[in-house]
Amino acid sequence: MKDVSDLKEILDRSRRIVFFGGAGVSTASGIPDFRSEDGLYSVNTGKYTPEEILSATFFALHTAEFYDFYRRYMVHPDARPNSVHRYLYELEKQDRLRGIVTQNIDGLHKLAGNKRVYELHGSVCENYCVDCETFYPLSRILESDGVPRCDKCGGIIKPWVVLYGEIPDKYTGIGACREISGADTLIVAGTSLAVEPAASYIEYFTGRNLIVINRTPTPADERASLVIRDDIADVFDELFVHIIKNKEKHC
Repeated sequence: MKDVSDLKEILDRSRRIVFFGGAGVSTASGIPDFRSEDGLYSVNTGKYTPEEILSATFFALHTAEFYDFYRRYMVHPDARPNSVHRYLYELEKQDRLRGIVTQNIDGLHKLAGNKRVYELHGSVCENYCVDCETFYPLSRILESDGVPRCDKCGGIIKPWVVLYGEIPDKYTGIGACREISGADTLIVAGTSLAVEPAASYIEYFTGRNLIVINRTPTPADERASLVIRDDIADVFDELFVHIIKNKEKHC
């Protein structure tokens, strides 16, 4: 695959790589995306759309119904990192990956071992009491029924995820933009760049190589150094084998 060969050459020369990823990164781990034909937004819940349920207003007014949907469709405790996550972990160990900026909330990048992760929309792995701010792991949500309550004060526990109508964490965004602005190569993968403000973060990139890997066109294609229209998992399967072979050569 010529495109992947070109990508390998670019990445082998790069020393400050930043990865910007979306829902397509985790589909190979069994987590559905949002906008495809079989994605999350196609779920028929009857009375409400998924977008309505995943809003701050709905959480406040219909908390039990929110959690019914959330546990069923948003949490995937058995999902494991795929070749994308594993490749990025190898890059970070080589100190060539400066950061991962992700729109995903599944926590798989951190599960794979990466430390430099900017979770723009939060993570299902972290939950907090809206009253006393005590933090709880994902298991606390999964092991409870109905609305989970804080053990200390009885307050409602909320997932640390950005719902519609909420403002993303400012400091996470600042860190993400800092890493993107200092990168020599930016990989944009598995995202249509349709969600703001996250999509606009790539405007901070002024480096040499902008790589776009996505099945469908994105607003970044015109300014990209390389565009690959292929399944992201297939591309990173090749990259992962390549980086392992290179590591073995230097052992």
